Amino acid sequence: MSRALLAAAFAFLPLANAAEPAGKTTMAIGQLSLERAVTIAIQQNPDVLRAKQEIERTRGQVLEVRAQALPRVAVNARYHQQDKDLLERTGGSSAFGTTGTTGTGDTTTDAANNTSSGFSSALGQQIGGDKSWLVTIEAKQLIYSGGQVKAALKIARITEDQSLLILRDTVDKVIAQTRQQFYAVLLNRKLITVAEESLRLLGDELKDQHNRFDAGTVPKFNVLRAEVAVANAQPDLIRAKNNYLIAHLELAKTLGLDADKSATGKPAFYVIGDLRTRMSESNLQQALAMAKERRASLKAQKQTILNDEQQINIARANGRPRVEASTGWQLNNSRRTDDLSKEANGWYFGVNGSWNVFDGFETKGKVIQANARLESSRIAYEDALHVVELEVQKAFARLNEAKELIASQVKVVEQAAEALRLARERLAAGAGTQLDLLDAQVALTKARTTQQQALYDYNVALAEFDRATGADTVYDDTFKDPAAERAKKDLRKGKAALREE
Repeated sequence: MSRALLAAAFAFLPLANAAEPAGKTTMAIGQLSLERAVTIAIQQNPDVLRAKQEIERTRGQVLEVRAQALPRVAVNARYHQQDKDLLERTGGSSAFGTTGTTGTGDTTTDAANNTSSGFSSALGQQIGGDKSWLVTIEAKQLIYSGGQVKAALKIARITEDQSLLILRDTVDKVIAQTRQQFYAVLLNRKLITVAEESLRLLGDELKDQHNRFDAGTVPKFNVLRAEVAVANAQPDLIRAKNNYLIAHLELAKTLGLDADKSATGKPAFYVIGDLRTRMSESNLQQALAMAKERRASLKAQKQTILNDEQQINIARANGRPRVEASTGWQLNNSRRTDDLSKEANGWYFGVNGSWNVFDGFETKGKVIQANARLESSRIAYEDALHVVELEVQKAFARLNEAKELIASQVKVVEQAAEALRLARERLAAGAGTQLDLLDAQVALTKARTTQQQALYDYNVALAEFDRATGADTVYDDTFKDPAAERAKKDLRKGKAALREE
């Protein structure tokens, strides 16, 4: 597997595209190599596409949270007209809804209330008139929120980084799955060849027994036994062909290819390649260290811890003051005349503050919950670390098992083929039996099947080992991990303290 190809394919991913990429590869792609299959999977696999859209969603969250720290500017306009009889009954109250007292002592209020401070001050000064209009331009700025906005901004950036790491982890999983399914296609193709070869040998034996029976040298029993052997070998070929088709369809699903609409249902691409062994000496301790350093899932879990640390600051901010300033410019019709063309304008400025001095221990409860979530995230990280270690250990064990199986099968196929040749010669010389020949043919078929299965198991184990250790892909981190930075700082402090001692 070429790392350069994987890096280029991953870099090709447009992070802002739609779920259905332009020029999507169809199922009719002709010959398909492993490298091309991986490239197509990275570009079109639904899990990868969903992870890319999650990045876009978190980027939108960053913009949304950032808006809390930026000024807000709003333009409001209003025109109002009411029956003059209402003015007579309310003693000349404002058309904008200033309150007045009726003869029965009831208070009347305009149904449409305006929340801006500029509107409120203007309405309270209205003198008379059945028509009025008002335009305000107002800007608001959050001055102090007890650290809530600052923590929310950090959470948004952490979430964005986490979504990138989740995408990386998804890509690693898709690459491993693509490799495994690709190898399954190659395995089933080999098993078809083995089954066909076995069926051919048994067919030749059946013809030979027929000829011998016709010559009167063997009984009918030998012919029946050869026919049964041929019949018993046919299901293996049928299953191998069906498994070969299913393996193609599963690979096409992972690659995000459109289903073939032909009547036969056969895949419209042909997998090229062979089951080979890329033997490499792997050290378990080095593999574990590499996995802890490179696994994107562990880095994403670290981001969850950083997120929960900031959630504590947000919880504490509920018990701190909140200050907001607003300023604006107002234009409205003059209150001193009924002529709407006469206007008055001016500016206004205000500061609003609030502080929950005592909230019934609500803030304390939120802080306790946030601390509990942080501890839970740390426990989850430790558990995820153990899961990664277990995945590496299992993949390492299966890799060694597959190596031993391959080594044990190096001479078996040759020996089984030689045994079949000797059994055929012994039978021709009258020194052997038909049962010996059939047993030798079955042994050869089993040896070939075991050999191909061992090669498949090794390649699958290697794909899982590369995923578990994070060795299959190489990424360039464009952000700093605060947890890693703190660990480095603590290490430098520890070294400095030792030097002082």
